[in-house]
Amino acid sequence: MPDEKTSTPGTRRKRSRSGTPSQYWMIVTSPENYRKSRELGFTVQGLKSRHRKRAETMRPGDRLLYYVTGRMAFAATTTLSSQMFEEHSHVWRSSRREEDYPWRVHTRPEHVLEETEWVLAKELAYRLEYVRKWPPEHWTLAFQGHVHQLPQKDFKLIEDEIRRTESRRGDGEGADQTPGKQNPAARSEDVARRPGKKAHAATG
Repeated sequence: MPDEKTSTPGTRRKRSRSGTPSQYWMIVTSPENYRKSRELGFTVQGLKSRHRKRAETMRPGDRLLYYVTGRMAFAATTTLSSQMFEEHSHVWRSSRREEDYPWRVHTRPEHVLEETEWVLAKELAYRLEYVRKWPPEHWTLAFQGHVHQLPQKDFKLIEDEIRRTESRRGDGEGADQTPGKQNPAARSEDVARRPGKKAHAATG
């Protein structure tokens, strides 16, 4: 396996603030819990109690992708700005009443889509290396469970599509809708008022 330093520019992994290669994560979350993260301006994300070991490996500079169940779509990407810390305030909910998503990381938003813009996973699934672990007819199994580590190539492919979707927003919608001009948190109230759909399978 070639050393990271000798990789070609097209495959070289970005490095986190600690100097080690960035890791790429996907959070599988219900519409309701996604709205909670958005209401917080994507400044913090909690992980379920059973994922402590994964949370402990996360570090500043790692990337995070949101996959929303029910809609089966990609909605946003963020960048971690802290290591894991413990917090037990109830923000996100699950079927287990005692679950409080205690392992948390601070994040900053990068690309955030409106609900009507979310990128459907089925449009990209067969191009993703990670999904090939499952039979084609069962590709949705790749999106069960709360947190997944993705290959950099897969993360970039999805984020590029999210970025292209952002760029297609109409110029006539006003300055606040111009990509990069409006803080994602400023749009959270509108999203929070929209009815969510029932999440499928195991959700975050």
